[in-house]
Amino acid sequence: MPTGLPTDVSWLLTRLVERVPHARGACLLSVDGLLRAAHGLQADTAEHLAAVASGLHALAGAAGRRLPDCGAARQVAVELENALLFVSATGQGACLAVLAGRETDAALLGHEMTLLIRSVRPVLAAPPRRCAERWDA
Repeated sequence: MPTGLPTDVSWLLTRLVERVPHARGACLLSVDGLLRAAHGLQADTAEHLAAVASGLHALAGAAGRRLPDCGAARQVAVELENALLFVSATGQGACLAVLAGRETDAALLGHEMTLLIRSVRPVLAAPPRRCAERWDA
């Protein structure tokens, strides 16, 4: 699992998934799609979910910036045929994505995500990655 977090947050994801009936898994990601932590998902599924969630968050953010008086994207909810996918901004440069069964109470899921984010926002923030210095020959 990815490392480099200031503290281990996998227990927070575990607790979230356990508290919401029918939740399947959760991941914490940087806004550029880098998986930082996950619970309840196979490694390849978690990586793919991080990429998808990053793209959804970016699209919602662009809509918020371009549409009059809309503001920043806070949460994206996607209703799939057999699942729900929620993506929420957690702090600067990071998002939380949760995949849940269709029978999940969407209001409860959104509420639990908000509580988690509010309680530990500084830990969940992802500082911007620096580009590697370029070596000239």
